[in-house]
Amino acid sequence: MIEFRILDDAKLQEIVDASYHILETIGVEVNNEEARNLLQDAGCTVEGTRVTIPRTVVAKALETVPAYIKIYDRNGNEAMDLGGKNSYYGAGPTCPNFMDSRTGERRLSQKSDAAEAALVSDALPNIDYVMSLVMIQDQTRGLADVHEMDAMVRNSTKPIATWAFNGHNTEAIIEMAAAVKGSLEALQEKPFLIVYAEPTTPLSHCKEALDKVMILAKNKIPCIYTPGMLMGATAPVTLSGAMSVGTAECLTGLVVSQLVQPGAPFIAGCAGNPMDMKHMKTPYGSPESILIHGCSGELWRYLGVPSFGLAGSPDCKTVDAQAGMETAMQVFISGATGSNLIHDVGFMDYALTGSCHQLVFTDEVISHARRLFRGIDVDAEHLAYETIKEVGPNGNFLGEEHTFRHFRDEIWSPTLSERRSYEEWEADGAKDMKQVVAEKLVEILDNHQPEPLSEEILAKLDAIVQREEELLK
Repeated sequence: MIEFRILDDAKLQEIVDASYHILETIGVEVNNEEARNLLQDAGCTVEGTRVTIPRTVVAKALETVPAYIKIYDRNGNEAMDLGGKNSYYGAGPTCPNFMDSRTGERRLSQKSDAAEAALVSDALPNIDYVMSLVMIQDQTRGLADVHEMDAMVRNSTKPIATWAFNGHNTEAIIEMAAAVKGSLEALQEKPFLIVYAEPTTPLSHCKEALDKVMILAKNKIPCIYTPGMLMGATAPVTLSGAMSVGTAECLTGLVVSQLVQPGAPFIAGCAGNPMDMKHMKTPYGSPESILIHGCSGELWRYLGVPSFGLAGSPDCKTVDAQAGMETAMQVFISGATGSNLIHDVGFMDYALTGSCHQLVFTDEVISHARRLFRGIDVDAEHLAYETIKEVGPNGNFLGEEHTFRHFRDEIWSPTLSERRSYEEWEADGAKDMKQVVAEKLVEILDNHQPEPLSEEILAKLDAIVQREEELLK
């Protein structure tokens, strides 16, 4: 395993100490009465909606939060062990637009796109879990999250990470996952669902966000709680300053979750992008975004909490050279720094457009990076002295048993990248990566068949979605 660090432990502790100082002296806005009461009972100072949190309260929460979270697939097979330097990649949610997988047209996102993203994720070997990739626009607006869950769970057996608009929808999504597993107890025993919630930077927590945190903690369902900072706008423009704000926000959610249910599974992060002052955009592919997400992985591992990272989300509008540059940097840094649940694969255009083309392309980049992360084995078998001795000067290793034993594991084999001769490439149409990705995507859409759910479970999902629709009428 390669070793890579952005900050050493001493610098990470400085950021943590700065976050403690913010929580103790500035405090946070907690716009949720139940959460305020929990914090006050735990020894925090509450004045109106402003809450200051002693570091002793945070330290107690850090003692009970799990350092590792086992996540399973829909069928109960272990799929991810979130913690340490274990890294897993998946799509993201919330893109209002979608790049049509067959025509390349950019249009508003639909429920069928969430289903398609799940199907493609199900087929790709280096995409470890499913997110919807979109914020669907063709269903009841207040139930887009419920419809996305419905689309995903029908089209993949892989773990699902999703967002929820509020506490009520969170409960409906948990109910859907429990219906798939047979009961809430079965879901809790082998969770395949993770739900995202988010504070409001700077230093504010809305009722809906903390409702989700508390509901997930009560139900023992893994919760992601991470800010969406805009450095230079809603957070300091300096990376360490933004990290101190984001860490304080995330620690607040962590404390609430552990007060509700000590040991509740919690995934932390300090997500942020700079504000590009020239274009007034928030570039995901910027070096600053890559650095802060990598540093976040290091900081939360230092604190013993599973982390939420980012990769596979360039700011370009199509799979091109910029996509290659930004995607490769994101995938490498997020994995090398040990972020655990790495999301947003398939985002483009400042997270405004979801693209299964980008999802397919990033799968190849992740495969390449995972070979780099493995590093170089140095032991008697891999040093191969006896084989070298047998071959001797002027020989070759092509026919050796040692080569046969190791070449598949030792030498990475691409599925999209070009390695043929120029003449072979030209005879096959001289296709660039964009064309190769498009063909691969169509092949998946035409041929991949996700494992279906039973008619009984499908009927239960239909009933839940229909009930929620009726409640909003």
